[in-house]
Amino acid sequence: MLNKKVGIYLRVSTQLQTVENQKRDLLRYCEARGLEIFYIYADEGVSGSKSSRPALDKLMDDARNHLFEMVLVWKFDRFARSTTHLLNALNEFKDLGLDFVSFSEGIDTSTSVGKMVFVFLSGIAEFEKNLIIERTKAGLQRAKQEGRKLGRPFKGFDMETACELRKEGYSYRDIAEMLEISTGKIFKALKEFESKEVNNYNS
Repeated sequence: MLNKKVGIYLRVSTQLQTVENQKRDLLRYCEARGLEIFYIYADEGVSGSKSSRPALDKLMDDARNHLFEMVLVWKFDRFARSTTHLLNALNEFKDLGLDFVSFSEGIDTSTSVGKMVFVFLSGIAEFEKNLIIERTKAGLQRAKQEGRKLGRPFKGFDMETACELRKEGYSYRDIAEMLEISTGKIFKALKEFESKEVNNYNS
C-alpha cells in the first residue's frame, strides 16, 4: 500500500459533534502505512440518512476521475446510509480499481478477508432490500383490502411501492436502488405522479 493516494471521508451528524477524533485516527493510520493523503472530505452536521452530502458527493466525483487509489473511512455508518448504499459504493469502487478501508471495523477490500466481507454484505443488502419492498407491498395489499384507492403501475415499475417508500421517508436515490432503476427516472416519475395528484385534487 506504500505511496497510495487516499481520499479520507469524515462525517458527524450534528454541529455539536466534531470530526477531529475520526480525523486523528485516520491520519495515524495513513502515517503508519506510508499512505499519501490526497484530500480530507468532511460532512459536518449532516445526517447519514440524507441522500445528498456535499463532501461525499465530491469524494465520489473525484473517485470517478481517478484522483486517488483508496477510500478511507472511520466507520461504515459514517460513510453509508444503508447496507444497500454501502454495497453500491463498494461495487463502484471495485469497478474503478479503488480499495476501501473502514478503520473501526478493520476492513480492507484489498485483502482476502475484506473481499469475503464484501460478499457477505452483498447477501445482507439483497435481504435488506427485499425485506423493505415486501413489507411495503404487504402494507399496500392491506390498504387495498380496506378499500383505499391507490395508484397504478407506472413506466415499467411499481409506482405504488415507490410512492409508499417515499412516504416512509426514503430518498429518491434509496428508492431507485431498491427498485433497481435510475435515480433520474424515479425522480421524474414521482414528480409527475405527485403533480397529477395535486391537479386531480384541485379539479
